[in-house]
Amino acid sequence: MLVQLYLAFLRIGGLTFGGGLTMLPMLKYELVEKNHWITEEELIDCYAVGQCTPGIIAINTATYVGFKKKGVTGGIFSTLGMVTPSLVIITILAASLNTILDNVWVGHALMGIRGVVCALMFNTVLNLAKKSLVNVSTCIICAIVLALCLFTDIPSVIIVIVTAVIGVVSEWYGGSKSKNEKVIGEDGSE
Repeated sequence: MLVQLYLAFLRIGGLTFGGGLTMLPMLKYELVEKNHWITEEELIDCYAVGQCTPGIIAINTATYVGFKKKGVTGGIFSTLGMVTPSLVIITILAASLNTILDNVWVGHALMGIRGVVCALMFNTVLNLAKKSLVNVSTCIICAIVLALCLFTDIPSVIIVIVTAVIGVVSEWYGGSKSKNEKVIGEDGSE
């Protein structure tokens, strides 16, 4: 199991570019669909917690899943699997940085990768929205938070903490679905 954890996160770390959001489809495939180590809801929750904890989201996710499956040792193996590709690539790049940055082909390749990263991030946002925007309250919170992020300088950690408190309070007092709210289905119907 430790080798499986290491290899799964080695693939994720080595085959995805662009950071946490772009890794989400690969994380979903490896962890939810292929290995069934966590559910999709747990992945979304892990991603949300990773957003408001120090460190890189992908590393936090690797550590969480590894710890859940095999304790501290599993967390270490998963984390090592996730960081190994980056360490190898960064070491190679650092050794030949000047040569690589001046290469026209590398510049063109990076330009293409940027486009792919944008498409992957957009796809991830749509998938997260389908699973996370499940009722009127979550849609309203999403719209308010989007406006706050676009038009204010409030730190994201403050926004996440405040919305978490709102979620706890609304769950405590009104339940996840009030009598006036209807659940929105995946096809957009109520």
